[in-house]
Amino acid sequence: MSQPIVEKEAGTPAQSDKPVGDAPVSEKRVREYKDFGHDEVKPTHANVDMSRIELKADDLYDKEKVDLETIVIEDVFTLLQCNDQGLSTEESKRRLEIFGPNKLEQEEQNPFLQFLSFMWNPLSWVMEAAALVAIALSNGEHRAPDWQDFAGITLLLFINSAIGFYEERGAGNAVKALMDSLAPKAKVKRDGSWVEVDSAQLVPGDMIAFKIGDIVPADCRLTEAINVSIDQAALTGESLPVSKKEADQCFSGSTCKQGEAEGVVISTGANTFFGRAASLVGQEDDTTGHLQKILAQIGSFCLVTIGIFVIAEIFVLYAGFRWSYRSGLDNILVLLIGGIPIAMPTVLSVTLAVGAQQLAKYKAIVTRITAIEELAGVTILCSDKTGTLTTNKLTIDRSTIRTYAAFSSDDVILLAAYASRTENQDAIDASVVGALGDTTRARAGIKLLDFKPFNPVDKRTEITYRDEASGRLKRVTKGMTGIIIELCTRNKTDEIENRLEADVEEFASRGLRALAVAYEELEGDDHDAEGNGFELVGLLAIFDPPRTDTKQTIDDALAFGVKVKMVTGDQLAIAKETGRRLGLGDHMYPAKVLKDGPPPGSQFNSLDEMIMDADGFAGVFPEHKFEIVKRLQGLGHLCAMTGDGANDAPALSRANVGIAVEGATDAARGAADIVLTEPGLSTIVHAIRGSRIIFQRMRNYAIYACAVTIRIVVCFAILVFCYKFQFPPFMVLIIALLNDGTIMTLSVDRVLPSNSPDSWDLAEIFAYAVAYGLYLTLSTIILVVVILQSDFFQRKFHVHLNAPPGHIDHNDKQLHTIVYLQVAIISQALIFVTRAHGFFFMERPSFALMGAFCLAQLVSSIIAGFADWGFTNIQKISGAWIGIVWVWNIIWFVPLDLIKFAMKATVIKYLRDRHNLAAAAATRAHAETGVPIVRTQSRAASIHESLYSNRTSFIRRAVRKVGFGQKVRVKPEELQRFSSIQARHTGQTLARHPSRPTT
Repeated sequence: MSQPIVEKEAGTPAQSDKPVGDAPVSEKRVREYKDFGHDEVKPTHANVDMSRIELKADDLYDKEKVDLETIVIEDVFTLLQCNDQGLSTEESKRRLEIFGPNKLEQEEQNPFLQFLSFMWNPLSWVMEAAALVAIALSNGEHRAPDWQDFAGITLLLFINSAIGFYEERGAGNAVKALMDSLAPKAKVKRDGSWVEVDSAQLVPGDMIAFKIGDIVPADCRLTEAINVSIDQAALTGESLPVSKKEADQCFSGSTCKQGEAEGVVISTGANTFFGRAASLVGQEDDTTGHLQKILAQIGSFCLVTIGIFVIAEIFVLYAGFRWSYRSGLDNILVLLIGGIPIAMPTVLSVTLAVGAQQLAKYKAIVTRITAIEELAGVTILCSDKTGTLTTNKLTIDRSTIRTYAAFSSDDVILLAAYASRTENQDAIDASVVGALGDTTRARAGIKLLDFKPFNPVDKRTEITYRDEASGRLKRVTKGMTGIIIELCTRNKTDEIENRLEADVEEFASRGLRALAVAYEELEGDDHDAEGNGFELVGLLAIFDPPRTDTKQTIDDALAFGVKVKMVTGDQLAIAKETGRRLGLGDHMYPAKVLKDGPPPGSQFNSLDEMIMDADGFAGVFPEHKFEIVKRLQGLGHLCAMTGDGANDAPALSRANVGIAVEGATDAARGAADIVLTEPGLSTIVHAIRGSRIIFQRMRNYAIYACAVTIRIVVCFAILVFCYKFQFPPFMVLIIALLNDGTIMTLSVDRVLPSNSPDSWDLAEIFAYAVAYGLYLTLSTIILVVVILQSDFFQRKFHVHLNAPPGHIDHNDKQLHTIVYLQVAIISQALIFVTRAHGFFFMERPSFALMGAFCLAQLVSSIIAGFADWGFTNIQKISGAWIGIVWVWNIIWFVPLDLIKFAMKATVIKYLRDRHNLAAAAATRAHAETGVPIVRTQSRAASIHESLYSNRTSFIRRAVRKVGFGQKVRVKPEELQRFSSIQARHTGQTLARHPSRPTT
């Protein structure tokens, strides 16, 4: 009698000591067939005193004492103080109070606070301070408060906030916040009877049941399992469904693909496998995003510049000129109102929001708009394999089919399809039948007499049928290689076995799962009779194929300067085979190297070097993906991560840009910054290109905003120092309002994306800003000097002011108007220079930008030609003066491109060379020491950045203290999306509420 074959798991060889013919076992070589499976974990016992057990956190979730996932099932019932009859309704309610609901909590954004948040940053604070100065401090000296400036500043603040709120709210609402990832309903035994309840009501100790097609509602240990196969790819990254037997664990959120089962709930909510993955999301308090850091530094530049000149004016005007209190305030307001780029947060928000809407055309929904800016600078794209690079749909690889008898490859597939279910299929049966092309052929021409489905014991399927063409009875079986070859007794030779062993070994090395097919015929009409003996006819290779567009996507990403790395929970051989098929490379390593480091004698001096060299990692868990992304970021890279399952959620959230692919779980969508709604990864390339266009728009605006700050502050400070010039603050408000309206159109401007990852080089931005700002300052100063110190314009163009040349008042109202028009026109025209890499006329602007500029300058010219506003100290000027100002600005505008080219050839070149030298030095130091060189940030700078990040945190805390509203919520992405309040507090809750011992 032959002994049954013993299959080893997790890629270890299956051994058979079955004799063939009369050959003794000792003379038969033990053959190894490397079929894929999972490591079998032997059950243990709880390391606690079971006689004094209490239902409390110390016993349930302290894995040094007890592991509910692996202990013997009897100890599970003892530890959870329950039995196979389930809990009573009263007990379930008590446990619900202890453990909390079986779900992850979230907070939502309060619209009112979101609106206020646009006024909550240092730039807005300065403008708000200016408004207070205008209304509260500008009193006395027989003059009323400066209502006009107060109203204008307030209007400017509200307009910017309203635009930003509208655009960001619209983009944020494009996708719902995190949805409930657990099954909405669950079948549970309460009071001895099976009932259906909301899955959120489940508690540890509940008895649950599920069947094919159901989602497992909580982590459980099976007490009964009938042909159960579970798809847990979304949780662990495994591409194949996993067979489950009694006492095995099933994860919350996985799907039952076959059979039916009962089990006891061992953990719920944040304590499930899914919940623990969620707790990794946002576990580090890193709420300040990349764009917020850049915004903070640009804001600091502007604030420091303004602060220097405001302090200088205070000393000069009050200590030097002995001006009155009120006159000095007006000049300080000019610097504050004109210098602060108040629209910066709004312009960037609108640019990103419009960009998000543009990306939506490519079926990419942006859930955190600042991620668009970060995507432009991404240098490494880490991608999950199953369901992301691949289809997550098993397929027969026709090119690798092996035949061992007088059958063709097509015959082998047809026979294997006969031995497959045509309904209620598992993944393997579906792949075999699908390989026919026409699935009706799986039952065409035959009459089914008997079918034995796959089960974990036999590990094969079998069909007995009548061939309608010949009328003969035939039998086909397919299954694991070791099982099938042991069944074969006909035409089995050492040569056949050697070929089979070599083929299985080759498949295993390539990550392909082997599926053997055997065939026999029966004599007579008894379908239960013995056949003439099975003969091995073929070997099929099953794999999870790459998506059709994945290879092109990877090639395109590389062309954009983005390196792609695979991180998967699947096996190393499968990962390498996928990498080879995609042209990604096969320098891949198992996850254990992340803990053990490079092996002795390897070419790598540190784990960081190994991670940078790797094309991917296999066998990873959620914490491994998280660690890989974190280390890449520590090396100075902006990292994107794609994924589709709950196991990807921690890394998706940790990454600078998390991308959930089409078909992703709700968990992955909730953790991601960008959600793809169309199959394939080609959308990512469109998103990268689109993000770089958006980045260029923001960079152009940053240079423009900083240059205008320099231009306004330095220009009017010099004028007041030299001529005691008292420019009216209200006219600066008009300039700011018209500028902001025009600059908003930058969000749809035509720009060219770069072919390499973008980065914010603030030294370059500030250098350009200083050069442009000082040049424009010079254009205004020289115009004022010519008007005040000569009669050139009066003599050449027969124009005049309120006084003859040589006697013109330095604060002539018409001179104010001339200065207003000159500053308004050329300052806004600067955008055409900053937006172009070459000559401004070589890169056509959008119609929106050109139209807004023309409209703004028409309004400015009308104000100059018709406004007689006594309250703001301006007086209309003639059309000739308006023409003079336009010509003057055109003359000064043309050399701006030459300044840009001169800066590139000198200062910018020097800054880039210095940056490259510093980067090379850091790389050498890291190679020698293994420690990345990271610039240490001051605490003050860090605090300043935080003021631009989670904008509503201070307001939210203040509102809660005064009791405004019953519940104040915050948008999930501002609380590090998908973070779970329950996950942070469950431990303390359990410790505070130990269970009463039951009898």
